[in-house]
Amino acid sequence: MTRGSGNNLGNTMNDRIGTMLKSIVATAALLGTVGFALPAHAAAQDGGTFAVRGATIHTVADGVIEGGTIVLRDGRIIAVGTDVDIPADAEIIDGEGKHVFPGMIDAFSSLGLTEIGAVAVTNDASELGRWNPHLNAHTAIHPASEHIPVARANGITHSMVAPGGGGRGFGGGGGSGIQGQATLVHLDGWTVEEMEIEKTAAMVLGWPTLTTSFRAFAGFGRPAGGRSFRQAQERFDEQVAEMDEWFVAAQHYRQAVASGSERVPRNIQLEHLSRVLDRGMKVIVRANGWREIESAIEFAEKWNLDLVIAGGNGAREIAGTLAEKNIPVILGPVQRVPQGEDTAYDDPNTLPGVLHDAGVEIAFATFNSSDSRTLPYEAANSVSWGLTKEAALEAVTLAPARVLGVDDRLGSLEIGKVGNLIVTDGDPLEITTQIEWVFIKGVPSDLDNKHRSLWEKYNNRPARRVTTTT
Repeated sequence: MTRGSGNNLGNTMNDRIGTMLKSIVATAALLGTVGFALPAHAAAQDGGTFAVRGATIHTVADGVIEGGTIVLRDGRIIAVGTDVDIPADAEIIDGEGKHVFPGMIDAFSSLGLTEIGAVAVTNDASELGRWNPHLNAHTAIHPASEHIPVARANGITHSMVAPGGGGRGFGGGGGSGIQGQATLVHLDGWTVEEMEIEKTAAMVLGWPTLTTSFRAFAGFGRPAGGRSFRQAQERFDEQVAEMDEWFVAAQHYRQAVASGSERVPRNIQLEHLSRVLDRGMKVIVRANGWREIESAIEFAEKWNLDLVIAGGNGAREIAGTLAEKNIPVILGPVQRVPQGEDTAYDDPNTLPGVLHDAGVEIAFATFNSSDSRTLPYEAANSVSWGLTKEAALEAVTLAPARVLGVDDRLGSLEIGKVGNLIVTDGDPLEITTQIEWVFIKGVPSDLDNKHRSLWEKYNNRPARRVTTTT
């Protein structure tokens, strides 16, 4: 750019600013929030006081309040009920005919770690090597990801962002190994520090897979044959033993450090892994087959780990064991084909209801980034197959908060909790419902996103001119 292009640059910037302002006003008008959206967004820096008055409030923890009011001040819920004094300085939202729900939690996602799957430089969900206990997703989250505003606009207010270990989506799993530390974040903020809830929410392990055949794809591979069950079991046992060696080393390292010896060289990997021993940190094990889950449970008992199963396709077979041992399961998408030749066609849909009825704590997750917005519909789909509507709502709000150990702050609408909530015109699990307001940390969040801007762009395209000749 030459010096002489300054005026052109100024004109271009003015045009862009004008276009942005028009877009903001148009969006506000669409939501019925003209005159309030901008001041509320500006107030995000200072906290402020807000009240939603006369709405149906779904607390999740303590039933439904008809014609209720909820008040937020300085990022926290300070009042919920029908007889609530609204502070004089509160900005009031008319909630008549509206519903208020807790913000939803995607219990396992790659939000901020990946942007375009086919473009390698936009993907930072995994690292080289299989043993990465020292790595934390927190350092790789990109707050400006286009996926975050899309998820937020559909009522997802926070998510556990986890390293994927090289897996592609839910089915891949990333192979066996220690994939790193997951972080829990709000889906709003200029920096990851502003988004942070728990920098280290859990350690993620990829459990070995016990399989006897290779998958075929597009005619390639070996759909038949592969290895015998004995060979598969031997390979599985070798990988579990390798995992065990890492935990033995972590235990010895912790003991050596505790002894006060100055001759112990610092080992970052073992230092971080040792934190999970004796239930010092949540350990989320990605495992699907019932044999793999059973093996993970035995391993967790040996090392006294605070275990959570992620995936859990085969959890149906050992639901009683999971319930007895109080081991929660983070379930992946139910809108998928069943895995395994002998698996019932409706297995993904009925599994959440079966586990819930057995007494297993369940939470839904997308194990994805671009699909995080579909979280409520994964839960809703299970309602048609046996899961109660109340349990489905809890599985995307309070249940994942309990699973991740933050239910004292998140997951329900109770006094003292963080003001993460959504205001809707109906049930957020229904695809026709509109999310009209999203509050994160007690202030309204911007609902603009790439999906909305593209819809506005093409909705406002000029009508096609049709010419006729005679």
